Amino acid sequence: MRSKHILFIVENNSVPGDVRVWNEVRAAKEFGYEVSVICPKREKTPKLYERIEGVHIYRHFCPVEAGRTLAFLVEYANAVVWEFLLSVYVYFRRRFHIIHSANPPDMVFLIAVLYKVLGVRYVFDHHDISPENYVAKFGRKDFIYSILLLMERLTFKVADVVISTNESYKKIALERGSKISGEVFVVRNGPNLKNVIRMPPSAKRKQGFAYLVVYVGTIGNQEGIDHLLNAVKYIVRTKRRNDIKFTIVGAGTHWSSLVSLSREMQIDQFVEFSGYVPYEDFYEIIASSDLCVNPEHRNDFTDKSTMIKIMDYMTFGKPIVMFETMEGRVTAGDSAWYVKDNNDDDFAEAILMLLQDEGKRKIMGDFGRRRVEECLQWDRQKDNLKQAYQYLEVI
Repeated sequence: MRSKHILFIVENNSVPGDVRVWNEVRAAKEFGYEVSVICPKREKTPKLYERIEGVHIYRHFCPVEAGRTLAFLVEYANAVVWEFLLSVYVYFRRRFHIIHSANPPDMVFLIAVLYKVLGVRYVFDHHDISPENYVAKFGRKDFIYSILLLMERLTFKVADVVISTNESYKKIALERGSKISGEVFVVRNGPNLKNVIRMPPSAKRKQGFAYLVVYVGTIGNQEGIDHLLNAVKYIVRTKRRNDIKFTIVGAGTHWSSLVSLSREMQIDQFVEFSGYVPYEDFYEIIASSDLCVNPEHRNDFTDKSTMIKIMDYMTFGKPIVMFETMEGRVTAGDSAWYVKDNNDDDFAEAILMLLQDEGKRKIMGDFGRRRVEECLQWDRQKDNLKQAYQYLEVI
């Protein structure tokens, strides 16, 4: 008897580049499922079809990446059309029994509801709270915000199982989505320690500076890089410190504008925008850092969301400076110093305070590493994913 087949549908990231989805895909294979994936084609994934580790990956063209409202709509409309067409192609090649979709956006329910009449179960993997994410990006609650709330409700209604990345998202599924507790499973974004390369620190990463502060993540308009640049300006101009190097790892829709902003602020000699880097460089940069930062201000989105970058920092035993959020505290615990009131100058002062206290940095970093190894790592989280799939077998 052939194994059951899961179709993963991912809109906002390519695979295997999406770390969470790739961990889930590998886990599904480990559980005995056949797996296919539909996702967008990015520059780092030029092929429209690949088979990697026995997983069939089908990629579609993505003409724009959402940076403005219109582009936001075009990107998602394009995605849902391609996802439907490719799902039909996959279904006729080898019938799938489960659709596992990762948001944003919350549009795959349009496809899943058609397959439910054929007995296909639908798993909604809740990566981002799309309505709050929209407000964080565009700063308004307008007609599109209302549509996003509607799509979220419909997604929860169609879903047989919801996978939440944390307890805050589970609460949204229960209250805003009217799901029952047994249908919602918390699977956190735990790092897969088997894939982590333990690189030694490299002095060259500091480029002659005494200290290295690192940010890792997407370079968009809601990730708070402008707040980090404000903090750097305060450190350099107000506190007269010129011994700290700041490295910003990643790329995104606002990369160029933020590079220009650092020049306008006349702090570019202290700030390096590395863009995307190979994993070996990525791990070496974090390993070489004295502390890491998450400069996203607290809002309705960040307060309820778990940022993968936080666990990357914790994995390497690095102390963290971040603005205080509810889920940030749940994840990082005593490995982070929390700045209240979204004050960029206070964020800068926290960086300076920790850089002067090597002993405190070590205590914080050791706590974070232990928390990842004992609780948050992927090998502990994937058991919850297995329970979600097993639930589908009995309903």
